[in-house]
Amino acid sequence: MDKSFLIFLAVGLAFLYFVTTFISGIQEEDEPYRNNAYEQKHKYDAYKGVDSVGREVLNVDGVDAKTQIAAWNDGTLKGEFLELYPDFSLLKDFIRNRVNGEPLKTKLLKQVDDVENKFFSGAMTPEEAKSALKSLK
Repeated sequence: MDKSFLIFLAVGLAFLYFVTTFISGIQEEDEPYRNNAYEQKHKYDAYKGVDSVGREVLNVDGVDAKTQIAAWNDGTLKGEFLELYPDFSLLKDFIRNRVNGEPLKTKLLKQVDDVENKFFSGAMTPEEAKSALKSLK
């Protein structure tokens, strides 16, 4: 291949990267320029917060139960929560300390209790228990 073509290709890719980065920055800063994909990705950002220690929390007080569950399933806290498995006491402490919203908190604690009872009784394998903790409906 010709060197000038490779240089042209490299400059073109650098320009494309700059433009896409610049456009995503504009979408974050300016509401009129946001597209549907950006809105879907950041739909539940209003419910994210930080506690006094600097940990991320989910503040869904005063929101209907369906929105609370959707914010939980879409958020990053769910991943942190699942990393604590199989220590069920840590899972319960995580819910009590980092989730604000009574219907969601009650539902999550009930789900952890149910999974814990089934897991220790032998009715669930470790994989089934983790899968049950992932799915909140």
